[in-house]
Amino acid sequence: MTTVAKKIVISEFMDEAAIDTLRQRFDVRFDPTLFETPGRLAAELADAHALIVRNRTQVTAALLDAGASLSVVGRLGVGLDNLDLAACAARNVAVFPATGANAQAVAEYVIAAALVLLRGAYLHSAEVAAGAWPREALSSGREAAGSVLAVIGFGGIGQRVAGLARGLGMTIVGYDPQQPAAAPCWRSTGARAMALDDALALADVVTLHVPLCEATRHLLDSGRIARLRHGAIVINTARGGTLDEHALAAALREGRLAGAALDVFEDEPLRRGSPLADAPNLILTPHIAGLTRQANERVSSLVADRVAAALTNPSPDTDPVADANAMPGAL
Repeated sequence: MTTVAKKIVISEFMDEAAIDTLRQRFDVRFDPTLFETPGRLAAELADAHALIVRNRTQVTAALLDAGASLSVVGRLGVGLDNLDLAACAARNVAVFPATGANAQAVAEYVIAAALVLLRGAYLHSAEVAAGAWPREALSSGREAAGSVLAVIGFGGIGQRVAGLARGLGMTIVGYDPQQPAAAPCWRSTGARAMALDDALALADVVTLHVPLCEATRHLLDSGRIARLRHGAIVINTARGGTLDEHALAAALREGRLAGAALDVFEDEPLRRGSPLADAPNLILTPHIAGLTRQANERVSSLVADRVAAALTNPSPDTDPVADANAMPGAL
């Protein structure tokens, strides 16, 4: 009797080598545009056993209902706000994020953005190319060494950022209600645990590494942005919605903040008329902080291995979202 291979649907881009590994054992349907047409995705899930997504596929209760045989969702990343975890748990669908696999990529993005914005000069290439010579104006940039970095959310990624920043001679303060003051991570990274407002008050650079939930929505709101030191820099690679974009844009236009780098937004892609569109000293990237060639290979390989293992040896005693719930400071 011939055994029919279990079906895996992949609705967003994934490393080809990892897909090929899955194809050796499973019926794989890969279409990186599937997330754009929920009806087509639902049809593909009708006889699927696993779904692999990034951050643009909305895994809702209705979508899960379209896949009666679904038992696994693999997440090519670690943020889970596009997944209805309660619905997954109710249907005994296990969720496997790529915890830790893109931490180095995000940490390097944060440090690179901090260096560019502290120095300031790199944002003026067009002026120099046009014949201007703003040497005096660009001679007051700041060094990372001796600057204070506030890491808000001290999970795996926040800790990796702190480690790189320490190597540059930065002073690191941090906030994470899920990490007790006595947690080993503070001492191992040379960071000092503080209350949120205290950490922000000291910061030359603020970097966010928190998941998006009700407790973190607009965590960096107009009031907290107003209390930041004059000339501070804000970096967000976590989730759009964790900071107030209107308040940030206003602070940049008024010169109270020296710069910002945003990789995530409340609306992705940015809507026309966004307050960020013409704000000065602002670096905008399309949710790619965790995407490098190496990180994509690691993330894809990890998720492929975990999904394959779950389909091959399902464990009914495992909490289907335990791994997803154990991620303080997740991206």
